[in-house]
Amino acid sequence: MTLPVALSGHDVIGQAKTGTGKTLGFGLPIIDRVRVLADVDAGRSTAAELPSAPQALVVVPTRELCTQVTNDLQTAGKVRNVRVLAIYGGRAYEPQVEALQKGVDVVVGTPGRLLDLARQRKLDLSAVRCLVLDEADEMLDLGFLPDVEKIMTMLPAKRQTMLFSATMPGQVISLARRYMSRPTHIRAAAPDDHGATVAAVTQHVFRAHSLDKVELVSRILQAEGRGLAMIFCRTKRTAADVADQLTQRGFAAGAVHGDLGQGAREQALRAFRNGKVDVLVCTDVAARGIDVEGVTHVMNYQCPEDEKTYLHRIGRTGRAGASGTAVTLVDWDDIPRWALINKALNLGLAEPEETYSTSPHLFELLHIAPGTKGVLPRADRTRAGLGAEAVEDLGEPGGGRKSADRGAAGRGGRDGSRGDSRRPAASDAPAEETRPRRER
Repeated sequence: MTLPVALSGHDVIGQAKTGTGKTLGFGLPIIDRVRVLADVDAGRSTAAELPSAPQALVVVPTRELCTQVTNDLQTAGKVRNVRVLAIYGGRAYEPQVEALQKGVDVVVGTPGRLLDLARQRKLDLSAVRCLVLDEADEMLDLGFLPDVEKIMTMLPAKRQTMLFSATMPGQVISLARRYMSRPTHIRAAAPDDHGATVAAVTQHVFRAHSLDKVELVSRILQAEGRGLAMIFCRTKRTAADVADQLTQRGFAAGAVHGDLGQGAREQALRAFRNGKVDVLVCTDVAARGIDVEGVTHVMNYQCPEDEKTYLHRIGRTGRAGASGTAVTLVDWDDIPRWALINKALNLGLAEPEETYSTSPHLFELLHIAPGTKGVLPRADRTRAGLGAEAVEDLGEPGGGRKSADRGAAGRGGRDGSRGDSRRPAASDAPAEETRPRRER
């Protein structure tokens, strides 16, 4: 539905459920529109007309989504040899700057790093003919709107702008009105699919006790026909803790959350895609756009913040026509929040059943073999695990030295000098009486 409109150069607002292929909805028009060497060889363009600066810009909210979109565009643009570059934080600047100097056709990036490089005049946005905002509503939620607006002011006024997301709140529409010219709003849905969620996903909601959740999850992970599984937590600490506990119970688990370095985040996702790890415990940083084949179960370890988060989380399964299972565990104090989500999405699951790891209905509904315990039997521990996937050295800014340097700053630097050279000498320091000590 999007391709005819986008290929003709019109502005587009694309809205479709998660897992329905939005990436190629904007990816194919971009690959078709950029002028590359293949056009010179075919006589459609001259060498002088080929710009050295990027011709298309895709702005995404998270680093994981950035690498995924880049890989998809590289695959789709292989025949035309379109040069696609991912620009995001947590990596060294130098390789990204070098790639830009060599010449790039399409840039995919997160707002912060894009703005950094544009301000340093390393990224030239004057030749951009096509702008895409992917997961536009998430950028609003993460507070990226000011950065996105600054990026937009650096772009040529005459360009094609496309906005894509599964949910479209009013702010996104007002952003569209301000920066787009007569956009076509396209909503794609299957004729028999009336609900807000994908029909192929079976949803279960249980009221569970926080002390019993890991045991409960361990049993669900041994359900019949379970492939890859994703477990979503609300906080980084919970995600790290659940991943550790599942690893101790024999499951091949990895974690993705904001407290991990970029190398560790990419290691866990790579291991998950390659099948070395079959359980990925993550915060909402991985709830958007992450597309891994074979995810059969998604679990909300903690109740999501709102209905949008719920939609994006469970959208990691049942993608591209496959079926999946979504399990949400609701604490007693989260019942009012769940009631709001249920009402907004009209799920008909207002009263979650009280459930424990030994409840017969849990085993029956999720097809768990009777007698299953919360520890994975040794015979079933066939995955290589997270340790089998190498951690790539990304040259992260300050990577690996942060804690060491912070300690050095307090104790004294590596050369034996004090950590902070700006601190006045003892003779210059004001008398203690003039600066009273603040009591806690």
